[in-house]
Amino acid sequence: MTKLALGVEYLGQAYCGWQKQHHCSSVQAQIEKALGFIANQPVEVFCAGRTDTGVNAVGQVVHFESSVERPINAWLEGTNTRLPDDVRISWVTTVDKHFHARFSAVARQYRYVIFNRPTPCAILTGRVTWERHPLDVNKMHQAAQLLLGEQDFSSFRASECQASHPRREVQMVRVTRRGDFVFIDIKANAFLHHMVRNIAGTLVQIGRGQADPSWVETLLALKDRTQATVTAAASGLYFVNAFYPSEFGLPITQPNEVLWQ
Repeated sequence: MTKLALGVEYLGQAYCGWQKQHHCSSVQAQIEKALGFIANQPVEVFCAGRTDTGVNAVGQVVHFESSVERPINAWLEGTNTRLPDDVRISWVTTVDKHFHARFSAVARQYRYVIFNRPTPCAILTGRVTWERHPLDVNKMHQAAQLLLGEQDFSSFRASECQASHPRREVQMVRVTRRGDFVFIDIKANAFLHHMVRNIAGTLVQIGRGQADPSWVETLLALKDRTQATVTAAASGLYFVNAFYPSEFGLPITQPNEVLWQ
C-alpha cells in the first residue's frame, strides 16, 4: 500500500465546500472521482482543512492510499485531465505511512482578499470580497495584533462549530495593502468554523472607522459571538497552506507568490 500527498488548488464558487455531500457537488468528490479513474478502483482522500461553500484554496494538502502502482506523473497529470478547470493538483509526492493530512499538520494559513475601491470588478467576481468604503489598513493591522497567542475565540466561532473547545493559537496575523487589494493573512495551529471570516468582518468594520482597534480585545473578553459583527463573505477566503514537521518534506505554498501580490 502506497500513501501519497497532494497539493490541491480550487475555486470554490461552484462547490458546496470541500466535504463530499449527497445533494451537491464538492471538491472532495471531484478529486476522488479523478483519482479513482487513474487507480481503476475507489479512492478516499483526507484533507488538511475542510473549506465551506464558496471558499477557495491554493495550497490545500490531501493524502490517500492506493494498492496500485502508478508513476508520480500519472497521479499528477493524469488526474488533472479528469478534473474540472476550477480544480487542479499542483504537486504529488509519496509520504511516510504515519503521515495524515489533517492530524500531522502543526499549523494552517489562510488569506482573506478584499477588493477595496468604490466600484466592484467584474473579472474578480467570486474570487474576492468587494468593499466600497476606504479601509484604514494601519488600524486593521493594529487591531489584528490583539489576536496573537493562545486565546478563547468564542466571539469568532460559528454557532454550529463542532470543535471540542474554542481555544486556538494565532501565530501570525497581518493586514497589508497593494493597490486596490487588502490582504488579511493569518496563521494558527487550527481554526474554528468561520473563525477567519468572522475576524475579517470585524477588521473591516474597524477599517471603515466604525469601531476602534481595541474592540477586538473587548470581543475576545466577552466570549460571545452575538456581540461581534457579521461573517465576511466566503468568496474572499483562501486556504493558503498547511504546515508539517520537516521530516515529511512537503512543499510550502508562499502566499506572496499568488493572489495578486
